[in-house]
Amino acid sequence: MKDLRIIPVTNMELVYSLVPVAEEIWREHYIPIIGENQVEYMLEKFLSADALVEQINSGYEYFLFSYDYTFAGFAGILEEDGKLFLSKLYVDEEFRGKGIGKYMFEKIIEICKMRKLTKIWLTCNRHNTNTLAIYEHLGFQKVREEVTDIGNGYVMDDFILEYEIK
Repeated sequence: MKDLRIIPVTNMELVYSLVPVAEEIWREHYIPIIGENQVEYMLEKFLSADALVEQINSGYEYFLFSYDYTFAGFAGILEEDGKLFLSKLYVDEEFRGKGIGKYMFEKIIEICKMRKLTKIWLTCNRHNTNTLAIYEHLGFQKVREEVTDIGNGYVMDDFILEYEIK
């Protein structure tokens, strides 16, 4: 994909570039699913600059992707116990349908193969039906359900999905 650049988030300037991309995507995508108040809470808790730096310092890797010189989305991964946790893979609405998410997923599979990891796993809100359908189309399998208390009276009501690396 010649117009797509993958940019590892390795410094504060890039962290500060990721935050507005995350905010725009999350508000557009998740407000209809979980509501504005929970989205704002989760943005602060998980995708603020401070939260991202803390995650990076504890082993998470983040990547911005740029399409035609515009930030089009981002991904976050964490290697643990021989598996890769796909914490985040988001494409801005304007850039969906261009194969960016699929391309990024292929790159994540390459990372897994290089690191000799056996599975990719992720959490996906059980009411996020379009995204669940995409993950299932890519070959992910639902392995369980999980409700996680994230504080302030909010929970994440998710399916846990896994993808076997072949």
